[in-house]
Amino acid sequence: MRDIKYFMFSKKIGIDLGTTTVLVYIPKKGIVLNEPSVVAVSLADKRVLAVGKEAKEMLGRTPDTIVARRPLKDGVIADYRTTEAMLRYFINKAVGGIRLFRPEVMVAVPGGITSTERRAVIDATISAGARAAYIIKEPVVAAIGADIPIGSASGHMIVDIGGGTSEIAVISLGGIVSSSSVRIGGNKIDLAIQEHVRRKYGLAIGERSSEEIKIRIGSALYLEEKMEMQAKGRDMITGLPRIITVTSDDVTDAIQHELQGIIEAVKDVLHATPPELSADVMEKGMVMSGGTSQLRNLDRLISEATGVPVFMADTPQLCVAKGTGIALENLESYKRSIFSS
Repeated sequence: MRDIKYFMFSKKIGIDLGTTTVLVYIPKKGIVLNEPSVVAVSLADKRVLAVGKEAKEMLGRTPDTIVARRPLKDGVIADYRTTEAMLRYFINKAVGGIRLFRPEVMVAVPGGITSTERRAVIDATISAGARAAYIIKEPVVAAIGADIPIGSASGHMIVDIGGGTSEIAVISLGGIVSSSSVRIGGNKIDLAIQEHVRRKYGLAIGERSSEEIKIRIGSALYLEEKMEMQAKGRDMITGLPRIITVTSDDVTDAIQHELQGIIEAVKDVLHATPPELSADVMEKGMVMSGGTSQLRNLDRLISEATGVPVFMADTPQLCVAKGTGIALENLESYKRSIFSS
């Protein structure tokens, strides 16, 4: 009887533990949280002061006694204790402060993580208050969230580009046939923009400014009608504040190396795909998901580089979170995808 009661009241939570954003999905409710994966910590007593949106506001603006950091780097845990605190905050916020039962949690992780890194995610999730923790590979859940029928005997290609990693996979019969995981994503693109502005204009800009430039005027291909915006920062020579005008061409120049890395990874997966599945991919095209996949003309660039049609998933930044929720609701159906990972 106790087990029945436990089953009735235990919650299930799907978490897209991203390098830049954490999304939390609860079955039948949908996405309940979408916040930056940033934690602000007091250096004096190592106390967590803020998590999520509130902590992101502090990035680059904290006094010496406080540090605002991203506990995940390239899609994996870089700071275990801070990740655990962040997971606890999101789990508590998702299920409500007072909880009688520990939830079951499914976490999406990059396809290329090691067994040690996977173990760290499970341990951190259990320590943060989960009754059970399941790990599932991001390309699989991104495909589920993008409504790709991964269980069919047919090749489906997913390209999931997030903040820390790009996950590329060909999936058939619920399993990954060929895949690649490269630690290139939105963060590396932001850093490339910062570096370009510093070199070309002698201006130091922050992480948030480079992200804003990428979103507002960034393009993977040169635009016929150039876009421009003002960027504020610190002059590298005088040390004084200065405003410059940055163009979309600047961004395209800055990010070529990173985009080339993603294209090479896509080509590697296509090279490793058996002929029958290659024919399926050519016929259906590849599906793009992840927040960074929304960079202007990135779909066109990948299509031109590979000769394969590229389609954008609906709400690409939510695919992984939606997929974890669907997989959690149908654990039996997706057991192979989970445990083969």
